[in-house]
Amino acid sequence: MAPSDTSSVTKDQPAPVGPPTTRSFPAIRKHATALRNKLTTKHGWLGDYDYAWLCSPTLPFSIAGSNPVRRPPPFYGVEAELPLLLAMSCGLQHALAMLAGLITPPIIFASSLMLDAQTSAYMVSASLIGCGILSLVQMSRIRLWKGYYLGTGLLSVVGTSFATLSTANAIFDTMYSDGTCPSTVAADGTVTREACPDAYGMVLGTSLICSLLEIGLSFIPPRTLQRIFPPIVTGTVIIMIGASLIGTSGILNWGGGSNGCQTRPTSGLYQLCPTVDSPHALLWGSPEFIGLGFLSFVSIVLTELFGSPFLKNASIIVGLAVGCIVAGAAGYIDGSSIKSAPAITFLWVYTFKIRVYPAAILPMLAVYVSTTMEAIGDITASAEVSRLNVDDEEFDSRVQGGVLSDGLGGFLSALFTVTPLSIFAQNNGVIALTRCASRAAGRWCCAFLILFGIFGKISGFFLAIPNPVLGGVTTFLFASVVVSGFRVLSYVHYTRRDRFILAAAMSFGFGDLLVPDIFTYLFQGVKNPSSGLQGLFDSITIVLSTPFLAAGLVAVILNLILPQEMLQMETTEHH
Repeated sequence: MAPSDTSSVTKDQPAPVGPPTTRSFPAIRKHATALRNKLTTKHGWLGDYDYAWLCSPTLPFSIAGSNPVRRPPPFYGVEAELPLLLAMSCGLQHALAMLAGLITPPIIFASSLMLDAQTSAYMVSASLIGCGILSLVQMSRIRLWKGYYLGTGLLSVVGTSFATLSTANAIFDTMYSDGTCPSTVAADGTVTREACPDAYGMVLGTSLICSLLEIGLSFIPPRTLQRIFPPIVTGTVIIMIGASLIGTSGILNWGGGSNGCQTRPTSGLYQLCPTVDSPHALLWGSPEFIGLGFLSFVSIVLTELFGSPFLKNASIIVGLAVGCIVAGAAGYIDGSSIKSAPAITFLWVYTFKIRVYPAAILPMLAVYVSTTMEAIGDITASAEVSRLNVDDEEFDSRVQGGVLSDGLGGFLSALFTVTPLSIFAQNNGVIALTRCASRAAGRWCCAFLILFGIFGKISGFFLAIPNPVLGGVTTFLFASVVVSGFRVLSYVHYTRRDRFILAAAMSFGFGDLLVPDIFTYLFQGVKNPSSGLQGLFDSITIVLSTPFLAAGLVAVILNLILPQEMLQMETTEHH
């Protein structure tokens, strides 16, 4: 064969190619047409949804039969296309429903660590932005390999975990007591904490490495996880999380503050609440504070009684708004945090030294176990309210993807300078009320959260909310967490074994709640322990002193070692 015959060079020119046609891109043309119709037609903006139903107030005392019964709107499934106005309004409802739960943890963290207004406002903004971004990940359903997924594919939004909030208080107490964080002692023995931003960085660093535990748990079959963490365990943990937050934050803020002024010291900065330099400062528990918090609480009740479906979903924000209006008129609001907050902000405007605090490792590992339990329960509730099966392989893959996204969210949230995030349960109530489970509404919810975080003045306003107003609202919010725990426990059959496990777990949980110092002195008799041994002692003390960790640990162990009972035998014995 001649060399020219074997040449790889082609001398023949290709035939001319005609002009491109839209038929070459059918998918692009289809999406472009759908987008144009949605933006330019009345149906694309409004659809046929009954917006009057969404905005009509409730009249509970109207004469029976005087008002016609309005048919509820249609149900929109997970993949349903929504008109733009409906998607935006449902997304706003979800954002408002979870807003108080998102801003409360960073405000409490900042208050516990005595951080300045600028840093505190950034922490609120970072929480909102991080939750918006990571909620998009949680709502996705990305196929990975061998049947594994990332995300639930449901309208599942995430927020700052209340489990972390409860545990962090114990961790911060240990940091101040062992000298990691600075504090001063007055002549009368009053201890005043000083600013300690490094403590927040240590919680972030510890949570970053501990998030690997939940990531690993996500690859365990969901049915196995549900056997290890049945409703009797998860319900107990959720109840104790809510109850401890009521006692350590909600009620204390309702009375005026939780920064030390609740002890009514006779001298120093916290002789009055929130501080002696605050406008309209008063003694903790003053009737003015109690009345202001009660006004916010009653506003939530009245909104539930008379409000439209839209307002009912935003009842927590209504309570905050009414309380702030009255507090502002009465001179209780300090506007310095609003003035100092930037107009526009984003992640990493402020940063923290990411380090690991050894004593916090065991408690944070337990936190991620609890967020795993919460995720399984919340995904189940989301699937039920979205009218999807909860007993097939697809549901198991949603649980696996949701737990994996929860763990990955814990890792990424630490990099976002936000404490661990977990799936929020209260949004299931929004889905049930609006009859809209479409992820399109969820994406708008994420957009609103990110916008709320970017506008820094909004975070500054949240910081200006007086403690009694915040306390009246968060007490209700934390109590709703307790009710969620009772709902989970309603799935328990209450055999003799179940009652025994529940009683043993609650012994530690309520014991810690009512006498929080019982385990503080457990290892004081050990002479000159090494630094490593002291870190272990501190870890054990934090776990035993945190109500939901102690109760959850007892419940898990007893559930694994006690033999199962047949329900039929229990029923026969009862009769």
